[in-house]
Amino acid sequence: MTTTPDRRTDPAAVLFDMDGTLVETEEHWGTALFALARRLGGELSAAGREATVGTSMRHSMQVLHADLGLDREDRWRADAAWVEDTVAGLLASDLHWRPGARELIAEVRAAAVPTALVTTTPRRLADLVLAQLERAFPDVPPFDLTVCGDEVPARKPDPAPYRQAAAALGVDPARCVVVEDSAAGVAAGLAAGCAVLGVPSLQPLSPAPGLVLRDTLAGVGLADLTGVLAGVRAAREPAASRH
Repeated sequence: MTTTPDRRTDPAAVLFDMDGTLVETEEHWGTALFALARRLGGELSAAGREATVGTSMRHSMQVLHADLGLDREDRWRADAAWVEDTVAGLLASDLHWRPGARELIAEVRAAAVPTALVTTTPRRLADLVLAQLERAFPDVPPFDLTVCGDEVPARKPDPAPYRQAAAALGVDPARCVVVEDSAAGVAAGLAAGCAVLGVPSLQPLSPAPGLVLRDTLAGVGLADLTGVLAGVRAAREPAASRH
């Protein structure tokens, strides 16, 4: 029997992070950062690498330089460009989906729920990934829009990227579910007012109001996202309104 979706709880849109959430490309950034550290005569620590996950290149360069004990404030743009060029080369190879990610997108699209890709990755690199992602969806594009790191006034953990995506889709952020793997991305989604499904990959995620944690996207479907939104909205309601 066909039922009408309850628009009070169904996601008005699903906003997906990219690196580490949908595809394994976060590892390419790690490869490039470790290579840059060696190029500069040092070794990036595991803690330093973890602190760069999901963040901007500006922040990543600050972390890397501090980790190596270097003052390269006047060279950070050149170092960032080297990392981006290295990642671009790595992205030319086949991408690997995170478990359950492709299936979740397919189910959300089949239900005609709007989607956006919201990534800190700059457009020139994101398009390399998107070209491969779109080949998995020959009939319907996986995303209604994409928001890249060089197209927003501030990057994650600032809420600007997710607010921009929701505004472009014409939906209330409070009716959106964000799917993220990093602490910076989770913080951005929560600050934007969205419910967040956190699926950590290279970085542990701490519990927070508005965040639902899962070990994997394998087996996660639209009903689960609906449940995430419903649970978060119920928790945010004043206790008096539930009597």
